[in-house]
Amino acid sequence: MLYFLSDYTEGAHPKVLERLAETNLISQPGYGEDRFCASARDKIRAACEKPGADVYFLVGGTQTNAVAIASLLNRWEGVIAADTGHISVHEAGAIEFSGHKVLALPGEKGKLAAQTVADYCRAFYADETHEHMPFPGMVYISQPTELGTLYTKAELAALHKVCGDYGMRLFLDGARLGYGLMSPDCDMTLPELCELCDLFYIGGTKVGALCGEALVFPKGDMPEHFATMVKQQGGMLAKGRLLGVQFDALFTEGLYFEIGRHAISLAMKLKAAFREKGYSLFADSPTNQQFVILTAEQLARLRQHAAFEIWAPLPDGRTAVRFVTSWATREEDVDALIALL
Repeated sequence: MLYFLSDYTEGAHPKVLERLAETNLISQPGYGEDRFCASARDKIRAACEKPGADVYFLVGGTQTNAVAIASLLNRWEGVIAADTGHISVHEAGAIEFSGHKVLALPGEKGKLAAQTVADYCRAFYADETHEHMPFPGMVYISQPTELGTLYTKAELAALHKVCGDYGMRLFLDGARLGYGLMSPDCDMTLPELCELCDLFYIGGTKVGALCGEALVFPKGDMPEHFATMVKQQGGMLAKGRLLGVQFDALFTEGLYFEIGRHAISLAMKLKAAFREKGYSLFADSPTNQQFVILTAEQLARLRQHAAFEIWAPLPDGRTAVRFVTSWATREEDVDALIALL
């Protein structure tokens, strides 16, 4: 069976595992106060070109989104997101569970347009009854989006300006950030991204780690007592070194970006094959998630040999599906899948 189900179906990159084994018997303090977390923070700051940035390690994406949003929003505020955004659809109401409403707005190809956000905010404050509504206090986006699409630098700058105009923070979910940054269509670097977001996280779980996300406050303005709020919400890991060791390995000698380039290269090869063989794309993704449309016959045949995700049934009886590459994808597996097409 060929596996293209997701980018976290395997364990961890061998270099991450090697580093975990090498450091296993070194005794260190808990709760992220170890030297491995300190080293990882310094390497992330260097990669971001932000020596004063605050960096906090958490275990998973939903946890990071929920803790960050709940810790930064006032109790009367909600968070704006695209209707396809992860917090809008696939996080089991985690944001609402913390007492903050997700204000879902229509997106275009998974992206939230600055004009859409501006129009919403303008209408909100023009409404004489807005004191009875959740105030927009943050804008949430992801890079890449749920459909594998990318925000351009100009689009991100426009969103950042709207957030500034209305006193909102811009929060970027970077669960797959390594793949987004290494896409040939990405027109910004990690340091440039830092200038356009109030906070974001660097995903590890989907980019070579066993688990872990690095939440970055580029301006060094992490909320006061943030660690206490993390623990209050069950997000503090006693063996915080587990996360520090992994990110220290990922940000040594460019491994994080090497992983991204590998997955993107194979995804583009697969995308080209789909096009050459006459398959229609459901979304034109320049990242490691590839969305194609299959007939019932194609779906049944390919599922006998490959694992991939059913994305959405279409009105004409066909099905949109997703194929995902990762650090663990082998070129021979991509070639085998192409032969099946």
